Amino acid sequence: MTIEARIRELGNRHRQLDETIRQAFGRPAVDELQVRELKRKKLRLKEEITSLEARAG
Repeated sequence: MTIEARIRELGNRHRQLDETIRQAFGRPAVDELQVRELKRKKLRLKEEITSLEARAG
């Protein structure tokens, strides 16, 4: 898989997590622990994307 393809894949996963977080806040009882973990995953994805973008030039 090329770096560009990996960046696209990670970007898609990042957007999906963003949507999942948004939906969680739409529920009457928000599971703060779950939302916190989702945000951590989203941040790790963003960091990996940034790192790959730096390597791709």
